[in-house]
Order: sequence, then C-alpha cells, then structure tokens
Amino acid sequence: MKSQPKHQSKMPLLSVALMASVQHAMWISPYCASAFVQPKITSRIIVQPKDTPPSSTAIFLADSSDIQAKLKQQMAKLQERDRSSHSIAPDDLNVVYEDEHIVVVNKPSGVLTVPTNPTNPSLIQAVYARFGCESNRMDKMVVHRLGMDTSGLVVFARTESALRSMNSLFRTRKITRQYEALVCGHLEKDEGEIELPLMRDYEFPPYMRVSTEEHQRALIGLSAGDVGKKILESPKESLTRYVVEGREEVEGKEVTRVTLTSVSGRTHQLNVHCAAIGHPIVGDTVYGYGGEAAPNGGLRPEELPEDGASEELQRDIAEVFQGKPMCVHAKVISFCHPVTKEELSFECDAPF
Repeated sequence: MKSQPKHQSKMPLLSVALMASVQHAMWISPYCASAFVQPKITSRIIVQPKDTPPSSTAIFLADSSDIQAKLKQQMAKLQERDRSSHSIAPDDLNVVYEDEHIVVVNKPSGVLTVPTNPTNPSLIQAVYARFGCESNRMDKMVVHRLGMDTSGLVVFARTESALRSMNSLFRTRKITRQYEALVCGHLEKDEGEIELPLMRDYEFPPYMRVSTEEHQRALIGLSAGDVGKKILESPKESLTRYVVEGREEVEGKEVTRVTLTSVSGRTHQLNVHCAAIGHPIVGDTVYGYGGEAAPNGGLRPEELPEDGASEELQRDIAEVFQGKPMCVHAKVISFCHPVTKEELSFECDAPF
C-alpha cells in the first residue's frame, strides 16, 4: 500500500486579535508529549479537522462570567487532586543517571513533578534533598515536568550552566522524547501523524481542545481581564507521530500499544490528539471516556476517523481501569549534554 501524501490542514489558525480587527466587516455583532522495535510500515495517515463554518442564523458568544465560574470550580478540584500526590523518599528515587550537572530520574505515576503548593509532596523535593544544586534553590533545578499521572524520565539541573543550556535545548526542540502508551481500540494504520491545532477550551477550562474556527470566533470581544491571557492565546500548531508496537487485549477489551512522539510539545498534546482520533489513552480520566474535558478532543463524533474506538468499548475499558494509573510513560529521552556536549540517550520500561 502506498503512503498517502501529507496534506496541509485547511483549518485556519485564527488569532483573537486578527478576528477582532475584522469582526465589524464580517459579522453583525462581535463574538467572539534508544530506538523501539518498529513494525513494518504499511501506510501513513494525517488526521486533520474538517472545516466548521459558522451558522448562518446564529453566532455563539462565549460568556466571560461562565468561563470564570467554570475555571474557579475546576481549579479547586485540581488543587484538591494535587494534595493526593504520593510522597517519595530521597533514597527511594529511581535514578537513571547523575553527574555534577544533571540528574535523570524515572518518576512513578501519582507523584507531582513540581508542587503546586509547598505542602504537596513532589519529585523535585526528593531530588533536591538527595542531590542539592549549585544555587541552593530547588526551583532552579526544574527543566521540564511530567503530569502527575504520567510516569517516566525527568531531567533536573544541578548547576546554573546546565539549567540555561537545558532550557535552550527544550525551547529550540533539540530534545527527543518518546512515550509509550496504551490507547483504546485497535488502530488500523501501523504509523501515522496527527496534525491538529490546539487551544485552551473556554467551555472546559483550563483544559485543551482541538482549535476550530467556530471556537476561535466565539472568543472575539472578550479581554484578558475577563477570562485571562491563556484562554485568548492564538491556536498552536501541533504535531504528534505514532507507531503501533502491538495490538493487544486487556480482559477481552481491545487496546493498542503505541510509541508517541510529541514533535511540538504542547500542553496535554498527546492526550488531546489521541482522543481526537477516537483512541483516547487508557486510564485518562480527563480526556478519555466520561472525562472532565471535552470528549473527542473537542471534535464532533462525525469528524472522527472510522477506526475510532466505540463509546461502548471506551466505557468498558474505563471500568476495567477505574482507580488505576493512566497508561502513558515517558520512555525515552535523548539530548546533547548541556555542559560536556556528549550525546546522551536514556530509556526505561513502561510499568504497564
């Protein structure tokens, strides 16, 4: 089977500022992420959103007071959830690599990388207590982070020079990170690219969703003072690559083991992209079945690929994995050492 050509998305990345400048001309009223064993590749796909033109009879207006109320309610839930972070002793750290400049640790699921409140247990507290750093400031060790439910490799800096260089490597996307995940259902293709722009979801703040023209238009007329800067940020072009490692079953339910590479590294990108192709990550209580974010990454059911997992299958898998960790693991990280310039690559097996 020949590979399909890569198509450019037809979805315009409309910024709120741009739409605000033309709203009176267009509308009556304003509105607003070491090599894996890879299978033989038989095809590639690009998943992109369909055009969603605005209604000719009505224009949806996002309501600032509604957004603020939902955000306040959800942030209270997240703060409560963060307090459930597991404590980890310095001697119990799974240290993959250490030298005078950096430390690489395999983080277990259920542990915050960085505390949102000083009283919440976190990985950085254990790392700082065991290794310390040049600046004697715990926050000066943080280079990147993983979500509380995500396990896997995290890099910490011990010197100022390492911190600056690592920040530059992440900013310029010179670090390769690969994740292993289980997703609901059996993916039809052995390899694919998911290219969907992302935005903050004003309907389910502070979560993310696939950006559509309709949802960008709904923000016009709102200000950062009304809803905060993040809600009004322009859509972010986002690209995820996946390779199928195996099609499996868990208690008779179909799941697919995949390697995910977040090329663009956006917030919650892997979760949203997997949900938006109808194969949410197993155990994802935010973007998966019955989650707190918009279902299907914000897309309508008719916009999903035909091989997407059925709602019934997603529900059954959610029941099987209820109370269990989300099945996504930062398995590989590769980069140039921030000081010695040696090429480094680390790998740790997924716990599922």
